[in-house]
Amino acid sequence: MKDQAGRRRARRLAIGTAVVLALAGMNGPWLYRFGTAQYHQYKINRPEYKAANGHWDIIEFPPEYRQDTIHAALLHTGKVLLVAGSGNNQDNFNKKKFDTRIWDPVKGTIKKVPTPNDLFCTGHTQLADGNLLIAGGTKRYEKLKGDVKKAGGVMILYNENPDKPITLPAGTKFTGKTNGRTFASQDSVLVPRARKVFDRTGKWLRNNPGYGRVYVEAQAEGSQYETGTQDNYRIQGLTGADARNTYGIAQKLALDKKDFEGIKDSYEFDPVAERYIKVDPMNEARWYPTLTTLSDGKILSVSGLDDIGQLVPGKNEIFDPATKKWTYTSTTRQFPTYPALFLMQNGKIFYSGSNAGYGPDNVGREPGIWDIDTNKFSKLPGLSDPNMMETSGTVLLPPAQNEKFMVIGGGGVGESKLSSNRTRLIDLKDRNPKFVDGPQLEKGTRYPQSSILPDDTVLVSGGSQDYRGRGDSNILQARLYHPDSNSFTQVADPLVGRNYHSGSILLPDGRVMFFGSDSLYGDKANTKPGKFEQRIEIYTPPYLYRGSRPTLGGGPQTIARGASGTFTSDHAASIKKVRLIRPSASTHVTDVDQRSIALDFKTAGDKITVTMPTSRNLVQSGWYMLFVDDDQGTPSKAQWVKVP
Repeated sequence: MKDQAGRRRARRLAIGTAVVLALAGMNGPWLYRFGTAQYHQYKINRPEYKAANGHWDIIEFPPEYRQDTIHAALLHTGKVLLVAGSGNNQDNFNKKKFDTRIWDPVKGTIKKVPTPNDLFCTGHTQLADGNLLIAGGTKRYEKLKGDVKKAGGVMILYNENPDKPITLPAGTKFTGKTNGRTFASQDSVLVPRARKVFDRTGKWLRNNPGYGRVYVEAQAEGSQYETGTQDNYRIQGLTGADARNTYGIAQKLALDKKDFEGIKDSYEFDPVAERYIKVDPMNEARWYPTLTTLSDGKILSVSGLDDIGQLVPGKNEIFDPATKKWTYTSTTRQFPTYPALFLMQNGKIFYSGSNAGYGPDNVGREPGIWDIDTNKFSKLPGLSDPNMMETSGTVLLPPAQNEKFMVIGGGGVGESKLSSNRTRLIDLKDRNPKFVDGPQLEKGTRYPQSSILPDDTVLVSGGSQDYRGRGDSNILQARLYHPDSNSFTQVADPLVGRNYHSGSILLPDGRVMFFGSDSLYGDKANTKPGKFEQRIEIYTPPYLYRGSRPTLGGGPQTIARGASGTFTSDHAASIKKVRLIRPSASTHVTDVDQRSIALDFKTAGDKITVTMPTSRNLVQSGWYMLFVDDDQGTPSKAQWVKVP
């Protein structure tokens, strides 16, 4: 019987082998691909592989909750705010369909939130009370050359009357003195009064005209209404002194591309009530602005395209959370859009040179240290590829006390095909700080995402080799950067490509979520329109596959700077690090909020007592995630702590 069973097994094996060989002969590549895919799934799901490389999981929302997420922020409730606005979709914009979702990564629940305006390409940052400040957004979508039917452009308006300003309503008409053509304004505009200038003795010298700017268009379609040169324009409807003192000057008014336009609107998002609260609008409309927290808890708003599609001309402003009002700074400096601006421990602002795009290639692109009180800007040398900083990412390396930054990847200005595989490091505590090259990426990388992890590594993932993923150039790679050894280690590859309009956020359980991606095309030949990536992807780092993790509980919810707080842990004796991590607010490769601060601590029994640093420039007021790491580098789940 045993011999018969053996013969039957041999016969089945022979038949199976023959079938496999026949299939291989008929369709070898298919069989190879099938086998390779199956083996890959087997390999990446093995426990030992996860423990060394981590693991990626895709989360797909139900259809009614999907959106084109452009912005995301971690709230102190543990939920994630996902903001689309119109989601880079002009049909949504025309229909005033503006979207926001709140996602609970623990419970898996999703909630729609009424969105008051088009917060597509807004700026945002965490406030001291736990609210999220959101400022700017979209007033008008761009029009590409060929789609523009009416000649138009920017009209500069001058008022030489020192006694009063003048307001010109939307629809005001301007007629050229030389060309005779008439254009109409699209918005109302205030032209300030002229400023009297006196000499040292008090003698009047002259009036410096007040000026304003407004977008104007021809009254009819056609290239015959274009102007080729600068002209002075008479303002219809003005009489007497107003007509003499007020006039317009415009360069070429043509059928050229019209850029996006920004809005002035500002909101706070309340994580508890889960709703937007309108606050005082900014003085300047901004599309693609950066918001950075200052030493006193006030918020600096910088750059962006204004309400006529021009780069804001250095008119920076500050939001006071106490009064909910915006005021101009006394100093000015112009930057490209979404500049990477970080508060330093001396209260000054570090500009890494990273930015998201719009702006002249010769304005505000050099990195440096900016004193916003005096407007002094000290340039920082050493960049090996200074023309490749657009769409690069910048991260404050952990721990924040060291004040070392890394700039990752980037590319040429605008729609350039060029991309950089460099990382650049700078130590701002050095007496003469300068950039030096760090370890290289395998490929030139635009739009890299970087998230600080509680074990002091930095997860660097995604991006694309070409502008907005052209040529199917998304990079399905992830690496952990180790600041202590200045090296990368490769980890599991992500499953979803991420380029323009994508971001990443550290979650309170130590995982990292990725959102968005807005490829220009969907194929290598660049013939099919791209599709916005609506799936969320979660990366679970290797440290969460080591078995047990330290616990952290109890303790105060508020710890003042310089004060201490005591928590409990069953693993207190094995704790080697305590980290305080500020929650992210991420968009367009820009996340100036995230920072990881090392806390001094001591243990006794099952107690861990942590001490908060005293510097408000290092520890800005607000909510933080408190993690403890054991001797294996495994972090606890975070406890939320507020620093008043």
